[in-house]
Amino acid sequence: MASLKDVQQLTQELEGLVGQLSEELQNGEVDFDKLVSITDSLSEQADGLAETFNSVNDALMERLQSAKAGSSSGGSRQGSKSQSKAAAGS
Repeated sequence: MASLKDVQQLTQELEGLVGQLSEELQNGEVDFDKLVSITDSLSEQADGLAETFNSVNDALMERLQSAKAGSSSGGSRQGSKSQSKAAAGS
């Protein structure tokens, strides 16, 4: 199971890429191919992290809405699980 420690590791990797980018810019001899490569990697990893947070947020919101709907209708916990599975399958 993923944890916040895993996310912290990803952010450290992003910081490393930003450091590389900064070094290249301070170097004086700018290699645009290398800058493109670094920024592409940075962009891909940042997008992946954003997608992960978005997926977690969506899953949490769905569960909260399902729990709220179940408690307001007096439904059982089993009913909420069935609704969640049905929603995940569609």
